[in-house]
Amino acid sequence: MPDFQHKARVIGAGLAGCEAAWQLAQRGIAVELYEMKPKKMTPAHRTPAFAELVCSNSLRSDRTTNAVGLLKEELRRMGSLILAAADATRVPAGSALAVDRDRFSAYVTEHIRSHPLITVIEDEVTELVDDLPTVIATGPLTADTLAAHIGEILGCGQLHFFDAAAPIVDAATVNMDIAYFASRYDKGDADYLNCPMDEAQYNAFYDALVTAETAELHDFERAELKVFEGCMPVEIMAARGRDTLRYGPLKPVGLRDPRTGREAYAVVQLRRENADGTMYNLVGFQTHLRFPEQQRVFRMIPGLERAEFMRYGVMHRNTYLNSPGTLTPTYAVKARPNLFFAGQMTGVEGYIESTGSGFVAGLNAARLILDETPIIFPRTTMIGAMAAYVSEGGMTGNFQPMNANFGILAPLPTRVKGGKIAKYEVMAERSLAEISQLLPMLA
Repeated sequence: MPDFQHKARVIGAGLAGCEAAWQLAQRGIAVELYEMKPKKMTPAHRTPAFAELVCSNSLRSDRTTNAVGLLKEELRRMGSLILAAADATRVPAGSALAVDRDRFSAYVTEHIRSHPLITVIEDEVTELVDDLPTVIATGPLTADTLAAHIGEILGCGQLHFFDAAAPIVDAATVNMDIAYFASRYDKGDADYLNCPMDEAQYNAFYDALVTAETAELHDFERAELKVFEGCMPVEIMAARGRDTLRYGPLKPVGLRDPRTGREAYAVVQLRRENADGTMYNLVGFQTHLRFPEQQRVFRMIPGLERAEFMRYGVMHRNTYLNSPGTLTPTYAVKARPNLFFAGQMTGVEGYIESTGSGFVAGLNAARLILDETPIIFPRTTMIGAMAAYVSEGGMTGNFQPMNANFGILAPLPTRVKGGKIAKYEVMAERSLAEISQLLPMLA
């Protein structure tokens, strides 16, 4: 039996860290929770409170036919502190779960500080000590010194410092009356989905793209973006000239429509993003347009008029692990089973996704200490699908952070009639049934 004296360490008191600490303490484990605020603040933080919501006060949809809504319901049923805080401090927001951000953080802070098994230590951690099971939940702005130490432990190639990703769409929402499968010059398999544009369509798209509103960047992100040469934002590339995209990612040469035999004026290519073929990314469309602008402008692409975006394009400062092959589905490091990661550093995106990773890491750190079998949530649940995505990848390109979405859930064995919502309802029912079966093990 592991001899850890029923103690654990959690580094970082954001949503993931607080959730991990709570799950540990609720299972009788004494927790040292390290938080560098207020001694040291990141550029994104404004208050010393725990679980600070640095962006929106919305936790997004609360409907189980929405992926993050399903994840919330799973966590709610399993005793999540963050969901309890959100439900206690919610404000009117239609079908979304929005909170009073100050009351929300105060709720979490009070529950963490008052728990008899949690000791808060207000200090910065710059290196890891291998004396206790540890959950690292320091977020996308992990201090440079600790990030460097993590890089030394895992290997420098396992840590990324900038997040540049193209949008991903639900394959089922691509209009196949317009899009077609083909490879350039018919070389290899026809693995790319191609959305053709005529000259008028291209010019309308171009004008919308170069005048669209970009997301506001922090000063530290703006400075890094200037030197980040790996992926140029599509809107900046377009600004170099009206035909730049047509000689770049939208080059139509060699992509004849098999139905007409003709080349289009421009072609947007979509590449398969996962093995199941449920998600496709827009090739070359890294962007920092605002999310509503991405939806408006990219739906002007023929074939994507009704596309559902499973992830929007992003370009921002984000320290995260190359998690597939590094982490297990319990968020433990394969090479160091008593070291866990949680939150955005693992490659999950969003408040609730971070909370889910903290729940799984805290739960399984406790089970390690108690010499109990790890709990690996099935891929039929959203919390399990996120863990599988982080630990196994399963995508065809480089690993990139991801929000909860139905595309990463295990597919249904049979087709569901009634459209997308009917399918998601069945998936949600299956997920919550799985969670109900696991509840006795979580008590």
